[in-house]
Amino acid sequence: MNFNDLFPIPKPLIACIHLAALPGSPGYEGSMKKVIESAIWEAEIFNKYGIDGLIVENFRDNPFYPDQLPPETIAAMTAVTQEIVKVFPRPVGVNALRNDARSALAISTASGACFIRVNIHIGAAITDQGIIQGKAHETLRLRKQLNEQVLIFADVAVKHAAPLGNRTITDETKDLSTRGMSDAIIVTGNQTGGKTDILDLQKVKENTALPVLIGSGVTDKNLKEYYNLADGFIVGSYFKEEGRASNRVEENRVQLLTGVFRSLKSTK
Repeated sequence: MNFNDLFPIPKPLIACIHLAALPGSPGYEGSMKKVIESAIWEAEIFNKYGIDGLIVENFRDNPFYPDQLPPETIAAMTAVTQEIVKVFPRPVGVNALRNDARSALAISTASGACFIRVNIHIGAAITDQGIIQGKAHETLRLRKQLNEQVLIFADVAVKHAAPLGNRTITDETKDLSTRGMSDAIIVTGNQTGGKTDILDLQKVKENTALPVLIGSGVTDKNLKEYYNLADGFIVGSYFKEEGRASNRVEENRVQLLTGVFRSLKSTK
């Protein structure tokens, strides 16, 4: 399976389900039932407006573990993702923050999710969790062992980080595409919700044959300037109240952006 098999429609619009804090994290409020109900409520709104895919993230578990997640987080993410897959009829992915690709693969395998997002798939980066090293060698071997078709969407020059060493976005793109055996590449701004630099996007497109997705900063105002440059769009912050990632999803904002998106599609 490849990206076009997973998303047979051109330029898919993928929304983030930013889970409420999970058991074991500082912000957990003591009820998995509420976590699941909130996630399903958001998934149903996204389904109502024809969103093409979802990414489930333990977004409110900060401060994040740099690598291996504890078992309680993996169990909670599996439970929630399984429920989301039941109510959302299109592809669902998993991002195990900050960078636990092996657990994301395991969660996907157990829950029926179709793809994972990996923030640092190759190389190494300095982040707010310290130095994180990519583990593509482990991730790809585990996928093979599990005999799964779960796709790997990998960030290039990932946000909230800086490369360890003199690595350009062109270098990273080429390595992700070949040695890293990624299935799609994600380009973002520097921070959550930060606008993606068009020059960065162009450099990535010029140096890979893989699908390239914009992973942050898309709004109803700038979608038109990005539309012809990217192969897909991941939206998180914009769909929230006041455009803030920490807030709840606001249905009016989902309706607005999907309306602009449909309008652009109909004119192409």
